[in-house]
Amino acid sequence: MDIPEALAFVRVNHQAVLATTRRDGTPQLSPVSVAVDDAGRVVVSSRETAVKTRNLRRDPRAFLCVFTDRFFGSWVQLGGTADVLSLPDAMEPLVSYYRSISGEHPDWAEYRAAMTEQRRVLLRITPTSAGPNVSG
Repeated sequence: MDIPEALAFVRVNHQAVLATTRRDGTPQLSPVSVAVDDAGRVVVSSRETAVKTRNLRRDPRAFLCVFTDRFFGSWVQLGGTADVLSLPDAMEPLVSYYRSISGEHPDWAEYRAAMTEQRRVLLRITPTSAGPNVSG
C-alpha cells in the first residue's frame, strides 16, 4: 500500500490508535479520531496538556493504525513526522477537522469556545510510510 491509498482510506475511516514515544522509549498509545487535511497530513485534535502532545513536541515520530467502525476488517498503518499547531492558529484547522469527520456543528461559536477552554491543539502528521504491504 502506498501513502495516497492509505490517505484515501483515512478520509472515510476515522477511528485510529496513535502511537507516540515516551521519554523512556516505550510506546504510548491513544485512541483518536483522524482526518486528512488539504495538505495530505493526517490530523488529530488533542489538548496542550495531553501526554501524546507532550511526547510529539519532544519526539515528532508518530504511528497510526486506522480501522473501520467495525474494527475487524480493513485497516491501514501510517508512520510519519508530526507537528503541533496551537491556538489561536489551530482554530480554523480544528473547524475543518470537525467538519471532515462530523459535518456541520449546530453552534460554531460554542465549538470555538470549547476549543479555547479545553486548550485544543491540532496534531498534523506528515506520512512517510504506509502499509500493510504483506498479509499473512
